Amino acid sequence: MEIFSNIWNVLTTENEFVTKLFTIPTVPIEAWLGIVLIVNILKINLNKTQRILYVIVLSIISLISKFVIPSPYNILFNYFCMFIEIKVLFKTNIIKTFLCTIFPTIVFALVGCLILKPFILLINSSYVIIEITPLYRLIYLCIIYTIVFSLSILMKKISFNIDFSDDFTKKNKQIIIINLLFGFFILSIQAILTAYYVSIVPIALTFLNFTALFVYFFIVLFSLTKTMKLQITTRDLENSESYNTTLSYLYDNVKAFKHDFDNMVFIIGGYVENNDINGLKTYYKSLKKDCERVNSLALLNPELINNPGIYNLLISKYKKANENNIEIHLEYFFDLAKLKMPIYDFSRILGILLDNALESSKESEEKQVNIMFRDSQRNNTQIISIENSYSNKDVDTYMIFEKGQTSKENHTGMGLWEVKQILNRNNNVNLITTKDRIYFNQTIEIYY
Repeated sequence: MEIFSNIWNVLTTENEFVTKLFTIPTVPIEAWLGIVLIVNILKINLNKTQRILYVIVLSIISLISKFVIPSPYNILFNYFCMFIEIKVLFKTNIIKTFLCTIFPTIVFALVGCLILKPFILLINSSYVIIEITPLYRLIYLCIIYTIVFSLSILMKKISFNIDFSDDFTKKNKQIIIINLLFGFFILSIQAILTAYYVSIVPIALTFLNFTALFVYFFIVLFSLTKTMKLQITTRDLENSESYNTTLSYLYDNVKAFKHDFDNMVFIIGGYVENNDINGLKTYYKSLKKDCERVNSLALLNPELINNPGIYNLLISKYKKANENNIEIHLEYFFDLAKLKMPIYDFSRILGILLDNALESSKESEEKQVNIMFRDSQRNNTQIISIENSYSNKDVDTYMIFEKGQTSKENHTGMGLWEVKQILNRNNNVNLITTKDRIYFNQTIEIYY
């Protein structure tokens, strides 16, 4: 009994250091609840390894800062480390990283504001006493964690979540980040005021404060959701316009085929009746090129090329090729949703290589560009090959990546140099450059 009596005395005695020791187990619990909120409400897909690593790393950082760094600097240090950890571990964009950092904090702070005054009245004490008394602190945190967990499960069951697009414009990103920073600043001020003056503020005013904060953040999240929907709608309209252009090209080609179909049959019949196999082979080569052009055009489909940016990039290059009478042959066996490199870096490399291929093929006699996307799962490699006909057979496949090297007039020679810089910061990406008598080839290999 004496042991239990001693434990009880320790739990109910005001001691800041002992309180910190007793609340050590709550650190990984809070980190785990943060993951639950991120997955259930922010719709960030994380595997088991990412979740475990996040909880372990964040818990270690929080415990170190808790005992080593004085308050409130330890809190700032935790947020900085959390931001870096999420960015590196989850590989999210800047907005999602920022949201994953502050969203769990906002939820915990709102719940804390809601229950602090009733809890103080219940134990007939003050916020300062709660902070330095192990038993009160543990009970207070357990209530917060229970409410947060229940709220997260409820939101999951009613399918309430916020799906943030990766395709925000620069202006929208700035507006969103400013709103979130301003909201976080307001919440921090309110949390400080609540902690210091909650004992003298009436419970009705405390509840009103919580309601105002809740409504504010609800409006912010609602506005973000509407902004995202507008962004997605605008993107879809742009895709529809591009797809309509593709369909128009495709319709014209099919219409031409239909118009000439009878003539084609008669021509083939003439070669067969006269047993002119060589003539038939020559005619078939020309016919095959037209068929391949139509097939390549049919592949320019936003449902197949499932990234709006890459889709629009390919459409724009096709238009440019069509204007310069360049033949494009496309093979597509790929899922851009599973791309194993940052889409920004990938689109820059692809754009530069396509521009170079079109420029080079325009000056050649064949005027042909072949593009292939495929995923070699056996070799764990994603491959994008761009080959083009070219006239300058003496081109140096090594020197072209040097800064300022170019054989074209009015060009700076910076394109392939930029490609080299992008490759240097992506360790799993390689570019193989080769040439033969007809084609100049650039092959991107992305390892995973």
